[in-house]
Amino acid sequence: METIVLRRPFFVVNPKSYLYGEELRKLAKKTDELCERYNFQSLFTAQLIDLAWVAENCPHLIPCAQNMESLKPGRGMGHILPEALAAAGVKATFLNHAENPMTVGELAKTIKRAREVGILTCVCADSVDEARAIAELHPDIMTCELNELIGTGKIAGPDYIRQSTEAVKSVSPETMVLQAAGISSGQDVYDAIIYGGDATGGTSGIVAADDPFAVLEEMFEALDRVRNDIQKEA
Repeated sequence: METIVLRRPFFVVNPKSYLYGEELRKLAKKTDELCERYNFQSLFTAQLIDLAWVAENCPHLIPCAQNMESLKPGRGMGHILPEALAAAGVKATFLNHAENPMTVGELAKTIKRAREVGILTCVCADSVDEARAIAELHPDIMTCELNELIGTGKIAGPDYIRQSTEAVKSVSPETMVLQAAGISSGQDVYDAIIYGGDATGGTSGIVAADDPFAVLEEMFEALDRVRNDIQKEA
C-alpha cells in the first residue's frame, strides 16, 4: 500500500491520554486548520476510538496511532491489528515510546507489518547510541527525545539535537528525525528545526497550556518562520 511522503519540516501533535472525545476533536480541527493555512503536514495522535473520526473529518492531518503491534488477522484478543488501523484511515503510528517500550524483536516485526499495510512508523529513542542502533531498522521517522525531559517544558540542547540527528542519518539517511521532549513554545519549535531536526511536536506543552490553541498558533508560526529561514540559506 502507498504511504505518505513527508516534507521537512513537519509537526506532531500528540495528546496521549490527556484528551479524548469532544476535546480531542476540537484540537484536531484546530490543527487541521493550521496545516491548511501554512501548508504543513502534521501527525496527530489520538486514542484508538477517536482515530477514525480524525481521519474522516481532518483531511490535512496524518492520523497517527499511539501504538501498534505485529499481530496478523486471526487470534489476538485485545491487541492492535495493523489492518484495522489502516482500514480506519490511520496513516502512521508511534512505536517504542518511553511510556510504552517494546522489545527489539517486536519492534522489528511491527515495523515490517506497518510497511505491509502502508502505515508510517515513528520510533522513539532516548540516547544518541539508542537512536543509532534503532536506525538499523530503517523506520520512517525516528523520535529522538531524552526521557528525563519528557513533560518538563525543557528541551534538549543543540549538541544532543545535532548528534542524535547525525547518528540516525549516518545509518538510515532516508529516515526523518523528530526532535521532541519538552517542546512548549514557538522558540522551542524553531530551535529543534534550526539545529537539524526534520520535525518537532508537543504534548503537555500544548494540551496543558492555559490556552492550547494560542500555543499551537505560536508553534506553527515558528515552524513557518524556520522553514522560510532555511529556504533563504539554501
